[in-house]
Amino acid sequence: MSGIAGWVDTHRDLSREANTVRAMAGAMACRGPDGEGVWASASAVLAHRRRDLGVPDPQPLVTPDAVVTCAGEVYNAPELRAELQARGHRFATAGDAEVIARGYLEWGTALATRLTGIYGIAIWDPRRMELILIRDRLGAKPLFYAPVGDGVLFASERKAILAHPLIQSRVGADGLREILSYAGTPGHAVFEGMAEVRPGHLVRVRQGRTTRERYWQLSAGGHADDLDTTARTIRELLEQAVRQQMRASVPLCVMLSGGLDSSGITALAARVLREGGEEPLRTFTVTFGAEEDFQADEVWGTPDAPFVRTMVEEVGARHTDIVLSAGDLLDPVIRTNSLRAKDIPSPLGNMNTSLYALCRAIAEHVPLALLGDAADGIFGGGMWMGMPPLLQARTFPWFAMAQWGGGKHGMGTDLLDPYLLSVLDVPGYAATRYREAVAEVPALPDDTPEEKRMREVWHLGVTNWLHTLLPHGESISQAAGLAFRLPYCDHELVSYVYGAPWAMKSFDGREKSLLRAALRGLLPDSVLERRKTPYPTPQDDIYARALCAELMEIVNDASAPVAALIDPEAVKRFATEPGELVSGPRAWVARTHAEMVLQLNSWLDLYRVRLVL
Repeated sequence: MSGIAGWVDTHRDLSREANTVRAMAGAMACRGPDGEGVWASASAVLAHRRRDLGVPDPQPLVTPDAVVTCAGEVYNAPELRAELQARGHRFATAGDAEVIARGYLEWGTALATRLTGIYGIAIWDPRRMELILIRDRLGAKPLFYAPVGDGVLFASERKAILAHPLIQSRVGADGLREILSYAGTPGHAVFEGMAEVRPGHLVRVRQGRTTRERYWQLSAGGHADDLDTTARTIRELLEQAVRQQMRASVPLCVMLSGGLDSSGITALAARVLREGGEEPLRTFTVTFGAEEDFQADEVWGTPDAPFVRTMVEEVGARHTDIVLSAGDLLDPVIRTNSLRAKDIPSPLGNMNTSLYALCRAIAEHVPLALLGDAADGIFGGGMWMGMPPLLQARTFPWFAMAQWGGGKHGMGTDLLDPYLLSVLDVPGYAATRYREAVAEVPALPDDTPEEKRMREVWHLGVTNWLHTLLPHGESISQAAGLAFRLPYCDHELVSYVYGAPWAMKSFDGREKSLLRAALRGLLPDSVLERRKTPYPTPQDDIYARALCAELMEIVNDASAPVAALIDPEAVKRFATEPGELVSGPRAWVARTHAEMVLQLNSWLDLYRVRLVL
């Protein structure tokens, strides 16, 4: 766990600005409660917040040729260290930062192509008076920057940049559109004047000039392997990723839901521990209420508990259930902390708060977790992948799914003022961002129309959709005190799966066909064949009624920050039917409308946002 921040300006004396940057880093104290480091020169100030995960890694790391600060982890640091030592480099520390510094000295920015892991990296080169920002290939670790004066600010989170005295908390029409469309546009930071380093990119800043370079992208090369070879290769790549990411100096666990994704990670992680003669794997599951209270519907077909028990018995895990209630999701501290973690409002409010509560509970036992997140995007497991009308829509399929589920304007927008919605044209914005995203999809000349289309939708799931999930989930877990790793985000695995044709990705007519084939023989059949079930939510009406009551409080408070943005009559009608928010796909969409209004209201207040529409 860590966070970075900095200020570079070659036309301003920054030697006295250490406290300014220290305050920026302090805004992310939850990322690094165990210590901070600040390095200052006339042209650059870099800061680092750290949490002790067992390996001393003092940062910023200063050498005569580079000053480095890094948030995240370089999984192949041991291999890179050995290679650099063979080339004559001598190391004084055991951490990743010196590997990055020595690697930069040896390979320059080509270092980016050699790194494996999840990271946001800042390198200040005093020889060239140049700042280099590098973000991991899938974008699991966020990294933002903002030009200011003749220089630039950077940080792991928006809040750190907003803590700088020269930055205002302003959001324009496109920023609000980005929030409401859930487009997940890579590089978009919502706040005016701020940008995000795109996944698989590096940013150079020199003499006030900023340039962006892509060092990695998915390519549409041919796929020569047959089905059996493909499944076997996926298994090998996943095993390799799990083994590499289990290198740790602190205890770790797996977040287990009993679904295909997390169960695969659980089985592989348990095997690694057994081979090393180590203690049993720890697993954690989130649940709402008693198993017998579960009610199946079109979205949540089966409870997690029976499948979790099966996996725990299969691998001999040491398991803990984290039981949450509607009261936990309504706790004002948890709700505020989860919003502050993300820095922007979300239509998935209850999922964010429950994730925060879960991570906080796990962090009381272990500091590090392996997650099965991202497998849906990487193996084509999104609910829309089996729904032809959503696949044919010329917008993001999750946006089309929200419309299919009853959202007239999309996800989280239907309670807003009609005039505001007409001005913003959220569906139009989503369609524009969709076209931009599709234009970046590599294709093969012999692709059939179906193959081309499925390649496009798959690519959207790995880029824009994951961009709405990975860095947001990362920020929430970090705020709760839990570090995490994502084996399914291994870039070699992602690249290999991308190359497989859609007919192979869906060979058995089910979602995530290739992953199921790769894990066959490793998982019990009941888990292997379980129908996909999303992250759990409370199924009683307590939470729904509480949301509706809060909406009515806003309607009756003319001074509420969000008052000018909502349609009071629509909110009143909506709030009289809390039962519509409890179960099923339309209830899921309805909740997004309520959650967005409530989150907007809190966000406008907490961040003192000035909307410029």
